[in-house]
Amino acid sequence: MEVRRLHHECLSCMTKVHLNKYPEGTTDEQKVEYMQRVLKVLAEAPEKYGAPVIVRTINQIQDEMFGMKQDYAEIKKHYNRVMLNHEEQVNSKLAQSDDPIKTGIQYAMIGNYIDFGARISVNEEQLTELLNDSDRFVIDEKQYGELTDNLERAHKMVYLTDNCGEIVMDKLLIREIKKKYPDLKVTVLVRGEEVINDATLEDAAQVGLTEIAEVLPNGSDIAGTWLEEISEEAKSVLEEADVIISKGQGNFETLRKCGMNIYYIFLCKCDLFANTFQVPKLTGMLINEKYC
Repeated sequence: MEVRRLHHECLSCMTKVHLNKYPEGTTDEQKVEYMQRVLKVLAEAPEKYGAPVIVRTINQIQDEMFGMKQDYAEIKKHYNRVMLNHEEQVNSKLAQSDDPIKTGIQYAMIGNYIDFGARISVNEEQLTELLNDSDRFVIDEKQYGELTDNLERAHKMVYLTDNCGEIVMDKLLIREIKKKYPDLKVTVLVRGEEVINDATLEDAAQVGLTEIAEVLPNGSDIAGTWLEEISEEAKSVLEEADVIISKGQGNFETLRKCGMNIYYIFLCKCDLFANTFQVPKLTGMLINEKYC
C-alpha cells in the first residue's frame, strides 16, 4: 500500500499560492497555459508526494515560462548574520542551563521561524521576541526521554538542516550533543542545490557549522529530503544512522512514514500543521517518526 503524504489542505494552499503567481503583463493566453499546467501538476500528483516535491515542479514551470526563479543569496547571508549576532546570547543561556541539549532544542525550534517557503516574509522583531522567550517552547518529556536514550546508545547520528539563519541554532545544538556524547559520529546533510532560503554547503561554512561536524550536500533541489532523489551518498548516510534529527516542515512532509528512526523538530507555521497536532501556530514540536 502506497504511503499517503499528500493532504487536501496542502493542495488547497498550493492552489491559492501558485495558481495566479505570474508576472504583471502576462498575456491571457499565457495565463491560461500556466494555470492549466499548474492544475495538471496538482491533479496528477501521486499521494506519496509531500508538498515540496510538487512545489519544485510548479517552480520549474514558473521559471520556464516567465523566468521567475528568485535569487535568495542575499537574504540567506543576511539571516545567517542576524542569527550569528544572537549566538553569544544563546551560548550564555546554554552555559547556564541544567540541560543544554533540551535548551538547544528550544532554540533550534525558534530558528525554524526563518522560512520563506511556509511564510511570505520573516518579521525580525518577532524572531527576536521568540529568542528572548525561549522557555515558552515546551518540549514533550516522553519524546525527549526517548531521544536522549537513543543518543546514549547511538554510534552514528545524522542531522538534517532546513533554513539559513536557523542553521546557527542547529550548530549550537549539535555542539551540545557532541559534548555529552563525544563518541557519537555526527553527519549533517544540507540541500544539494539552491532552493528558496534553504541551507547549502556554502551557508554551513558561513556560520561555522562545517567546523564542528562533517557536512554533506544531499544532491537534491527539493525543499525537503525526498529519498527518491537524494544522492546515493546521502541515502547511505541516512540508512546507516542510528538516530536522525530532522529540522523543518519540508523535511517532515517528505520523510514522514519512511520508517527511519527520525526525531522531527519544527515550528507549526501553517494551518495544516497546527490542525494536525492540535496546537496554536508557532508551537514548537519534537516528535518521533513512529508517532506520526
